[in-house]
Amino acid sequence: MSAIEELLEPYPITMQIPVYWGDHDAMQHVNNTVYIRWMEHVRLLFFDAIGVSESMKQTGVGTILASIQCRYRAPVTFPDTIHAGARAVSLGEDRMVIHHRLVSEQLGVVAAEGEGLGVCYDYRTNQKAPMPPEMRERLLTLQSEIPVLPTD
Repeated sequence: MSAIEELLEPYPITMQIPVYWGDHDAMQHVNNTVYIRWMEHVRLLFFDAIGVSESMKQTGVGTILASIQCRYRAPVTFPDTIHAGARAVSLGEDRMVIHHRLVSEQLGVVAAEGEGLGVCYDYRTNQKAPMPPEMRERLLTLQSEIPVLPTD
């Protein structure tokens, strides 16, 4: 197993993302907002895997990002490829916390990590909603053990 595979081993959803020259800022490294965009890309793959798009079509219930945070660990530059991973780290009645890891192929290290709070949201009524059973089942199939969040 390669070092990158080891760093992403706990993440059921991964993807590769090329670093583009235009991702740089005036400091000659990838701009901080680009890391958040990379996290979004892999989070959307994660949501597809658990059926968020299907749920939206059938019930109007999807997810909405309530918060996101990022810890920058290493500056990324062009050329490089980012290996991104996403996994749920906690699960509630109407929400989940998704952990993101971004690994630089060129550096061979974690470039950034972060967590996003996804809340189930009924877009027809514009309010929070319980996680649809099918979505929860697919999530627990993808990841069999997820700590449960206290209800609020």
